[in-house]
Amino acid sequence: MNKVLHIISFNVPFPANYGGAVDVFYKLVALHELGVKIHLHCFDYGRGKQEELNKYCESVNYYSREKGHKAISQSLPYIVASRKNEDLLTNLLKDDYPILMEGIHCTYPIMDERFRYRKLFVRLHNVEYQYYRDLSKSTLSFFRKLYYWNESRLLRKYESMVAKKVQFWGVTEKDNEVYRKEFGCQQIDLLPLFVPSWDMSCTEGMGSYCLYHGDLSIDANEKAAIWLLEEVFQDIKLPLVIAGKNPSDELIEVAHRQSHTCIVENPTDKEMQDMIAKAHMNLIPSYTTTGMKIKLLNALSNGKHCVANDATIEGTNLESLCHHANTKEEFKKAIIELFDIPFTIKEKQFRETILMNTFNNDRNAQQQVEWIWGE
Repeated sequence: MNKVLHIISFNVPFPANYGGAVDVFYKLVALHELGVKIHLHCFDYGRGKQEELNKYCESVNYYSREKGHKAISQSLPYIVASRKNEDLLTNLLKDDYPILMEGIHCTYPIMDERFRYRKLFVRLHNVEYQYYRDLSKSTLSFFRKLYYWNESRLLRKYESMVAKKVQFWGVTEKDNEVYRKEFGCQQIDLLPLFVPSWDMSCTEGMGSYCLYHGDLSIDANEKAAIWLLEEVFQDIKLPLVIAGKNPSDELIEVAHRQSHTCIVENPTDKEMQDMIAKAHMNLIPSYTTTGMKIKLLNALSNGKHCVANDATIEGTNLESLCHHANTKEEFKKAIIELFDIPFTIKEKQFRETILMNTFNNDRNAQQQVEWIWGE
């Protein structure tokens, strides 16, 4: 039986250099290796056409995302309304192959009666209303706060409506439980993130600094970085490196106030992996409470000690692999205690057992095939 699948991606999933793109791209690779013929549909708003995707897909289709007032709706969240595209819907209606929608962003077909009898599946990347609620709390900009708050309000209504209609696959059991308890979703299963072929390259021994990394243009990540600089490393004079994409002028200025803290702007993927490997500990405080942080998996696979708060690790089943800290005093205590303690081969082996068992792309792709085609 030929297995043919439409996948709608909220963005062009290559380069795979942030969480959502990583999950989509390595899912394409794994499904392709199982013989699934993929017709990929992705919204391009700046990344451009990517030849790499043609290696794993029968066809790759690119669509523009609406911007500004044209995508504003009184009933649909902006992330959904801006991806309501008639060319996409027309292409999907040319056959009756199953459709996988990556993220709530791409779920407009659920609302269209023409797809009522199609096999539809949703990969849930976050409980989106919670994610936007958390962003609203993190930003200092009045207009962003208003946008995030309104988007969270619309998303809660929208997610509650679509949750009962199709099959969902969440990235954590915590997210799945929200859908079950708050939205009455009966068709939701756990599908771990698809990740690069990290070979547990974390090495035992000592590193030379603490590291916080992420997309620094995201309000919640900037807030976490500034919190570490001003509340934690103001008092402990150990080296801290902040690294990531597009830091603001304010964050750069704060990072340069102290001689033992610095910032690395827009490192390459290779440079970032090198920094993660050489750090003595990766610090992952978070202000968003939903989804699975790819930077957590990266740090656990390729770095040494990892200190994280409840918002980062709760419900991930990775709690036993991290040192827990929530308040600034707890972070200071953990950092000071760990800075002179070598990372051991025993800790690496413990991580390997858990991570390799859960984040197995081949096995998880096979599970998807069974869910979609029943074989």
